[in-house]
Amino acid sequence: MTLTELRYIVTLAQEQHFGRAAERCHVSQPTLSVGVKKLEDELGVLIFERSKSAVRLTPVGEGIVAQAQKVLEQAQGIRELAQAGKNQLTAPLKVGAIYTVGPYLFPHLIPQLHRVAPQMPLYIEENFTHVLRDKLRTGELDAIIIALPFNEADVLTKTLYDEPFYVLMPADHSWTARKTIDAELLNDKSLLLLGEGHCFRDQVLEACPATRRSEDAAKHTTVESSSLETIRHMVASGLGVSILPFSAVDSHHYAPGVIEIRPLTPPVPYRTVAIAWRASFPRPRAIEVLADSIRLCSVARPPALREEPQPA
Repeated sequence: MTLTELRYIVTLAQEQHFGRAAERCHVSQPTLSVGVKKLEDELGVLIFERSKSAVRLTPVGEGIVAQAQKVLEQAQGIRELAQAGKNQLTAPLKVGAIYTVGPYLFPHLIPQLHRVAPQMPLYIEENFTHVLRDKLRTGELDAIIIALPFNEADVLTKTLYDEPFYVLMPADHSWTARKTIDAELLNDKSLLLLGEGHCFRDQVLEACPATRRSEDAAKHTTVESSSLETIRHMVASGLGVSILPFSAVDSHHYAPGVIEIRPLTPPVPYRTVAIAWRASFPRPRAIEVLADSIRLCSVARPPALREEPQPA
């Protein structure tokens, strides 16, 4: 029994697909299949039930994979303990971020971090929250930048900044005559959204009262996209309006007169961006420097939030 074989079964249990599991483990599918079968033969039990269409854990396999996960975490802890004796700011830091944070934060963060920790380069990954969560648990990532709420056993979180939402619209849209946009107006089928799996999609739907009143929020949009930048292009073309977080507002190359941005009417909806890391991670100084550098970025200093309308 090896740590490599334990990593194979944990990854296969998460992916439920030999090809995807092999890709995550950076091995060929036959290599992973042989490793899993070798472990099953050694233990004398079937860990996985295989069919042409699916790979499922057997009842005994569930317990084995749960224990394997613990062993991998402990092994990663040994590596991190060895690293702890070294300068905490001289080794690469593996950082993940959700898709709607990474592209807008990293261009500001990396120069700032390089000034205070020039010997700590970043390995960067952008992904969905649930994927980042799994990789944080297995030690593939040291820290992840996500939107709250985020709860995970043995994982610490620290709030970084609050980020208000803005309305994005074509420059010739009738709403450009308004100084602020009431969230109640965002109830027609021209509201462009991110696709399923993006937490920002859920936060936008929660911010729009009309969508909360519907049993099927998907009825309120005819177009979904995989990225905020694709949505911005569709808005620029006149397809509809959308919602952006503050950090994405000025991150574009469109000339004036193509798109317009307006704040939402107070109280302004917002999201809270935070950093999460394993409680056992032995480089707390690296996390502290990373968090401080993020807070110094311009995208982490949006206008005041939760401002109530002033009486006339």
